[in-house]
Amino acid sequence: MTRPAVRTTVGPHDVNGTHPLIRLRGITKVFHTSEVETHALESVDLDIAAGEYVSIAGPSGCGKTTLLSLLGLLDSPTAGAYSLAGVTVAQLNAAERARVRNEHIGFIFQAFNLISDLTVYENVELPLTYRGLSAADRDERVVEALERVGMTHRTRHFPSQLSGGQQQRVAVARAVAGNPLILLADEPTGNLDSANGEAVMELLGELHAEGATICTVTHDQRYAAAAKRTVHLLDGQVVGDAVSG
Repeated sequence: MTRPAVRTTVGPHDVNGTHPLIRLRGITKVFHTSEVETHALESVDLDIAAGEYVSIAGPSGCGKTTLLSLLGLLDSPTAGAYSLAGVTVAQLNAAERARVRNEHIGFIFQAFNLISDLTVYENVELPLTYRGLSAADRDERVVEALERVGMTHRTRHFPSQLSGGQQQRVAVARAVAGNPLILLADEPTGNLDSANGEAVMELLGELHAEGATICTVTHDQRYAAAAKRTVHLLDGQVVGDAVSG
């Protein structure tokens, strides 16, 4: 039986919310150990439309990162349904999930997660090599992504030769180079000083203005307010969902 493929483009009907890019229904995540059962998420319902900029906010331990991991297909829910661009994620096998992560989801991590012995250019290019793109296509995407984040002058530098803010800009370039359906950012300013943190958040705002769909996790109210919509979590449950003016 042929499995449905996740769409690589999102139609206008997704933008108006009729068919959201992401839909979660009754998402629950329970972690089991030999001694304790921890409910990280409990019956979470959430829709994210194409083009939205959503911040998931809440105190430490409320389930923010767990939710982002589920959205990014890095983990699976214990119960509930998740659809991405109209496809039920539970239908995908391990190889298909990996393909979706590579082709449709861009990740920005708190710790940058750059490979130390690769140059800036090579770090941004690496995920594209798994798509079978030609060298010319990869080069075009890498150069464009580095231009978007203002890092073309550092293409041959290694991560150790960059500041924290520059490393995070490279991580953003790596995330956007594949033209993903959605960018997922987990505490993207957590390892940065306030000046570099604000610069990265400004960059995310620019990407959103260009049409990117962004979901970011933060415990910092200043950065949560940068999003156009804020979903508040507490004890693994959604306790608030507000759109800014």
